Order: sequence, then structure tokens, then C-alpha cells
Amino acid sequence: MRKLLTLIAILLSMQMIANPVDDLLERIDKGASAKFKIEKVTSKTDYFELDQQGRKVVVRGNNWVNIASGVNWYLKYYAGIHLSWNQMQAKLPAVLPAVKQRERHETNLSQRYAFNYCTFSYSMAFWDWKRWEQEIDWLALHGVNLPLAIVGEECVWRNMLLKLGYTEQEVGEFIAGPAFLAWWEMNNLEGWGGPLPLSWYARQEKLQKQILARMKQLDMHPVLPGYCGMVPHDAKAKLGLNVADAGLWNGFHRPANLLPTDPRFAEIATLYYNELTRLYGKADYYSMDPFHESDDDPTIDYAKAGEALMAAMKRVNPKATWVIQGWTENPRPQMVDGMKTGDLLVLDLFSECRPMFGIPSIWKRDEGYKQHEWLFCLLENFGGNVGLHGRMDQLLDNFYTGKRNCKGIGFTMEGSENNPVMFELMSELPWRPEKFTKEGWIRKYVKARYGVEDPTVEKAWMILVQSIYNCPAGNNQQGPHESIFCGRPTLNNFQASSWSKMKNYYDPADTREAARLMNSVAEKYRGNNNFEFDLVDITRQALADQARLQYQRTIADYKAFCRKDFEKDAQRFLDMLLIQDKLLGTRSEFRLGHWTEPAIACGSTPEEKRLYEWNARVQITTWGNRFCADSGLRDYAHKEWQGILKDFYYVRWKTYFEALADQMKAQTGPQPELLGGGPNATKTAAELFQMALPQEVKLDYYAMEEPWTLSQKPYSAAPEGSPIDIAREVMEYIK
Repeated sequence: MRKLLTLIAILLSMQMIANPVDDLLERIDKGASAKFKIEKVTSKTDYFELDQQGRKVVVRGNNWVNIASGVNWYLKYYAGIHLSWNQMQAKLPAVLPAVKQRERHETNLSQRYAFNYCTFSYSMAFWDWKRWEQEIDWLALHGVNLPLAIVGEECVWRNMLLKLGYTEQEVGEFIAGPAFLAWWEMNNLEGWGGPLPLSWYARQEKLQKQILARMKQLDMHPVLPGYCGMVPHDAKAKLGLNVADAGLWNGFHRPANLLPTDPRFAEIATLYYNELTRLYGKADYYSMDPFHESDDDPTIDYAKAGEALMAAMKRVNPKATWVIQGWTENPRPQMVDGMKTGDLLVLDLFSECRPMFGIPSIWKRDEGYKQHEWLFCLLENFGGNVGLHGRMDQLLDNFYTGKRNCKGIGFTMEGSENNPVMFELMSELPWRPEKFTKEGWIRKYVKARYGVEDPTVEKAWMILVQSIYNCPAGNNQQGPHESIFCGRPTLNNFQASSWSKMKNYYDPADTREAARLMNSVAEKYRGNNNFEFDLVDITRQALADQARLQYQRTIADYKAFCRKDFEKDAQRFLDMLLIQDKLLGTRSEFRLGHWTEPAIACGSTPEEKRLYEWNARVQITTWGNRFCADSGLRDYAHKEWQGILKDFYYVRWKTYFEALADQMKAQTGPQPELLGGGPNATKTAAELFQMALPQEVKLDYYAMEEPWTLSQKPYSAAPEGSPIDIAREVMEYIK
């Protein structure tokens, strides 16, 4: 009898949640699926439709992803509920607002892609199934049906290399650690951050299978990693293969490229695909980016390389499409010009800024991608850096100019969980046939985001979309305006990382005024999750911008030799940094523990936990060893987060200001070398003049930074304090 009752309960449960969108609704709010009627209708046109039937809201469409897009549209523009990374659950009204008139949206942009390889390391390196389940829900709600799915690629390579005769130790020396797998997968480096424990492979294989099953359940087409010709750099000596040495990438030794003319090329590629298929099945799309970020090599026949890679993929699935990133040199024309239309899909990776498809830009290709189909993509964020940033006018202008030629859109951010406004805007473009203004759109966004209409909040956002969220054409900076707090201190500090190409384009008074307006009404929105997230982010940005001005005053004091003013202004800068740390501590999303706790949780032994935490710490600071830290990717993935501000960036700045103060103190006594005496008596007037100028302090920053990467001081993801109360404290520093 008990077994019968259990069976009946299971059948009733299956009946209640009859489709994956109902399941998704239940994760948003328990009982939510009963308030909707979901209808999947056969149609060659991608569409969703909102309707009403009694007290139920009807959402219909031609596949589950489009239906989920319709659910998201309804929640935003009817119920005032905005779901984003900071809020994937919400309490729906007991009775949903009615759809008074049927609303239909169609699109011919049928391919909607997500993810950059870098996203899997800068944001997703340590995600578990619970976090991935939320992300797949986010993808569905935002219309993505073509997600890159490369979790567990390292499992394929391990099996393949073992079958080729490599030992476990040699495999460990080749495959990178969890925070650096993306750049190993893109043929940029070997082994850094490893070796991976065997338990990692088992974890990732299981996780990838869960990811793929859910994606397919929602009618998505996962893009699996194809074989791009990569082999270990010692493959010539180890296996007798004909390879081209790929040289160095930011100081790291790159894997080699297997030449397409090698007699064993087809064998190696087939072995790879056999292992991939055995673990994860076949796909309709495979991602390959051969020769990524590398100069042309005269020893490589790129046309034959393209033919060999395409042939290997087609042997697995004759109907499969090769997905390739449109980035710097790739796709090289000589590699893809001979391919048929439909066999290649190009991701125009940075369409909102440097499109290659015909709109004027520094990367413009006169013939675009020729016969090949391509997607209009939003890159938005590099390195997962924290900061308000967007190119709203450029995004709208470029999209509506080029959409008639593209097959769809793509989210190709290096780091996610930031600037939800930009990703929301991008997700709606396929469903909005006519061009619109950012000002008109932001009014509706604000109402959806906070569930209310508020003229003060709307004014704050209007300032932001016309300034910091409207980086102009011609400014090619990579992602957000970087926080002064995160840069290695110098007398001329501007950008934090070595690659950002920052250029001023907005007045810091704008972010200050937006923060003032948000704080002026904050008490009304205490407990409103989206508002409190944005309040912290906007106030953080305003404080970082004002700290840049404070830094300039401090350096001016030093150059003017105003010792007392320098001491006061340096201390104020440090106080601003610490109050920033306190503000960010009020939200889990801005806490270092949000990154390090999941990393540690991946490990099953103290040694594994230590390895994963070290990976997490190194990636967001030095990125590599001393060589890399001093001349390569140092601070590329810097994070303005609670914990690292106080324990890492504060230490650098305090040490630097103390060194400047000591230098000023030392200069108060007699300096015979500047008067012509002592060992410098023979120096020229020009040399003496140069010596008299303010001198840069030379500090060994890596010696300060490396101990922090090795530390195991715990950082919690749990928020502390009230965002509203502490944001009010911050405003005292930026009036």
C-alpha cells in the first residue's frame, strides 16, 4: 500500500510539473507554475506570446527557450519582477496581473549564444550544480539556445593522452588548474595552476552531464569543444608528431599545433572526438579557435588546417557547424574562405565596440565574414572586473545597422554577474524589431527592476545611461573604468591592469550625483534586493571615482612637498579604501568569500582545498609567477571586493604612501649631491635637474602580493551590515 501511495504521489508530481518551464517557475517561486498556462506550439517562426485564460497567464511559444523568454518578459513588464544574477528567486503575487490584450513577439534571429571561454574561468571555475542550475535558468529566461558547454573538457584530454601513452604525471603537467583551464583550452598555456587531482575529473564529468541534460531538456543546443589541433609541446619528442611550436603567451609556454599534413592528424582528432562522444554525446555545434592570439606562422598551411579540422568534425556529425570566435586574427581568411555557407558560424566577439562585419571600427573587415554566418555579440566585461560600464548607444546603433545580415546574438563576456542592465538590454534586442532610445528603455527597466515607478530613481539612472553607461565610439577600453584602489601604486596611476586601454569618457560628478539620488530615497526600498544591490554598486562606483580625485590631490601634495597635507590626504585615501571594503561587505556578490568559499568547497582533502584556494587567489591578483606579475597579466582580473581591498590593495597603498613620506622626510636635510658636491660633483646640469624632480619609489610589489596568494586566511561570503546604512556612511566621503 505504501509503495502504491508513493507511486501515485510521483505521478501527481509529474503531472503538476509537466514541462521544463513549469519546473523553472517552481525554482523561481514554489507554486508559481500553477499561476501560468504554458503552451508549446509547432511553428517555423521563433516567437513567444502572452495571453490570458481566466486567472491564469498564458505563455506560448514554439520551443521551451522562447517560452521562458516570454515568462521573463511577463515578469518584468507586467509583474514588476526582474530576475538577474543577484536575484533568481522572487515572491509572485497571489493573483498575477492580467494580460489584457494578447502580446506577441517574433524574431528571425534564431541563434542566441552565450559565453566566452574566459567566462568558465573568471566566473564559473568553482561552480557546483546548484549554481549551474541557476545559470541555465538565467540563460533560458534571456533567450539563449546556443550555450557554450566546455565543463569537463579536461576529462576528455586526460583519457585521450593516457591512451596516447602519456603518464598521469605528464597529463598533470599539461592540463592547467581550475582557475586557468580557459587559457589552456584556448592553446595559450600548459600546466599552470595544476596538477589536477583525480577527484576533480570525476567531479567535472558528473557536472557536465548534469549541465548538458538540463540544457537539452530546455531545447538548447549545447556547443561542445571540438578538436583544434592542440597537442602538448613535447608531442614531437614523445609521439614523433610534426608540430609547429606556438612560442610564448604572456610568459607561458604554449602547447604546440599539430600540423594538418601530419599522417596521424586524423587519428589524433578521431581519438579526441571518440572520447568526447563517449563522455558527453554528439553535438550539432563544436567550438574551435585554432591559433588563438598568435602571429601568422609560415610553417602552417592555414587552408589545409581548416580543411583538416572541418573534416574531423564532420566525421562525427556531418550536419555539425563549427563555431569560431571573431577575435584579432581569427578567423584567418585563408583558413575558412574555401568552406561552405552554413558550415561555419562566427562569433563577432566585440560587436558593441570593435565589430568586424562592416560598421567602421579598428577591426573592420572590408568583406566582413564573406559567405559565412555570424552572430552579433556583446563582450561588455573583461577579466570579470567590477565596475559600472556600457556602450548603450553603440550597442543600439551597431545592432540595428547590422542585424539584417546576422543570424543572431551572443553574450560573450569574459566575466559574468555584473552590469545586469546591459545584459537585459542585449537580451531584448532580438524581440524588438524597431530601433528605440536608451532613455525610453531605461524608464521601463527601472520599473521592472524595482517593481515601482520612482522619479528620483529614474533620474539617477538617466544620469548613468547618459554617462558611464554610454562609452562613446572611438574609446576602445576593455570593460569598466578600473578602480584606483586596485592599481599598483605609482606617481601616475591610472588603469589597474596592463591591458585595459582606459580612457576617460564620463565626469565623476555624474556617478556621485547618481549615488546621491539613490541614497536620498534608499530608506523607502529597505529590503528590496535589486535596489540594495544597485545602491551598493552605484555608491561603490561613485566612491571609487572620487578616490581617483583624492589620489591626485595626494600626489600633488607630494610633488609640491607639502608634507602635512600629504599625510592628511594620504590617510583620507586609505580611509576611503577601507569604507569601500565595509560597503562591499554588505552584499555577498561583492565579497571575496563569494569566490574563495566555493573554490575551497571543491576540495575533498586539505591538499585539494589549498590548491583550489591558491588558484582562486592567484587568478585575481598576480595571475602568474613573478615574470607574469611584473610584465604580463598582473591585476588583469582584479576585483574590487570586500576582503581583498582591506588585506591586499590597502597593504600596497599604505606601503607606498609610507615610502613617499620617508622619501620626503629624507629630503629635509642637506643634500650636497644636488649642490654639486659629493659623488655627483661631475654630473651634468641636466642630470642634476632630473635628480631634483620628485622620484618614483621602487617597491617589490610581488614580494607583498605572493604571500597573500599563499595565505589561507578564511573569507566568508555571508553579508555583514545594512547596505542602506553603510552606503549613507560612504556618502560622507563623496559629498
